[in-house]
Amino acid sequence: MEEITTFDINIRHMENMKFEVSFDHEDMGTLVTDETPDIGGENAGPTPGRLLAASTLNCLMASLLFCINKKRVELKSFTGEIRGRVERVDGRWRVTGMDAVLRPEVEDPEKLQQCLRIFEDYCIVTESVRKGIDVDVRVEL
Repeated sequence: MEEITTFDINIRHMENMKFEVSFDHEDMGTLVTDETPDIGGENAGPTPGRLLAASTLNCLMASLLFCINKKRVELKSFTGEIRGRVERVDGRWRVTGMDAVLRPEVEDPEKLQQCLRIFEDYCIVTESVRKGIDVDVRVEL
């Protein structure tokens, strides 16, 4: 039997290219997204492409952290960064790649080796993006 979990996100147009994103738990708050000024936005919040990159990096870091904790590796600090590439494909702007760098500082790097071999497989966002995601779109009038 397949195990399926769902989540719901609602978005409301505010003005110009600005949107308010609400999550399916009230305690998660809201998020304002926007586009860049060159297409009518005001940079009042992250663009969808930036959110995709942030989700990818966050998921990678959370997956590695889960393994670090499970293996009882002493973590001193953990930072990361991701660079997204956007370019025209068939005349349309597309996110064409992302380069992530994770920087876990641990007491004993040798204890981290098994985690480094497996953590990416557990990142649902990265693996979904890598393989492509089916998106069904419907417009209701």
